[in-house]
Amino acid sequence: MSGIFISFEGGEGSGKTTQIKLLSNWIMGQWAGRVTQTREPGGTNGAELIRNLLVTGDEKRWDSVTEALLMTASRRDNLMRIIKPALEDGDAVITDRFYDSTSVYQGIVGGASAELINALNSLCLDEMTPDVTILLDIDPQLGLSRSTRAENVETRFENKGLEFHQKVRAGYLELAKAHPERFMVVDASRNEKVIHDDIIARLTPVLKARS
Repeated sequence: MSGIFISFEGGEGSGKTTQIKLLSNWIMGQWAGRVTQTREPGGTNGAELIRNLLVTGDEKRWDSVTEALLMTASRRDNLMRIIKPALEDGDAVITDRFYDSTSVYQGIVGGASAELINALNSLCLDEMTPDVTILLDIDPQLGLSRSTRAENVETRFENKGLEFHQKVRAGYLELAKAHPERFMVVDASRNEKVIHDDIIARLTPVLKARS
């Protein structure tokens, strides 16, 4: 692959949408190719239909294994239709979540076996791994307070409760500790500009090495 693949991870209300927008605008001035943004679940028309099944409705709508299968189906479509073609064209691809979300939400926290999660990733994602994963780390209580919006109907995961989201945070930090070569853990409780400046300071050497 000639492009660079950057994923953002984090709990609810960690500010991924804002930081992805800021980073995309910055990378446009640093990267020779285009910048492609996508999200999970979602990104393609088909994957967005699956997203609606996953992020709306009762929090007990699906068990963790079913969630993992749906997430992987959405991810596969996103990968084949958007991510891989963009990387092959030399784009900087930035995604709001990738397979680490499933490893945490459905695996570590939800209880789906590591064997299942690893098999889904291996069989369905062509061994695709982000070059850099930016983990926006935030106290779940603060994050949930930020993500509560009256007009938001995508609240299925938010409604799983504080204890669930505390486990999500711990799961992400566990993954980051296991893969320090890929993860950048960023304190997301700060001002959005401070967070952005922190991200670009740490990402600049990576981009220079890939240019």
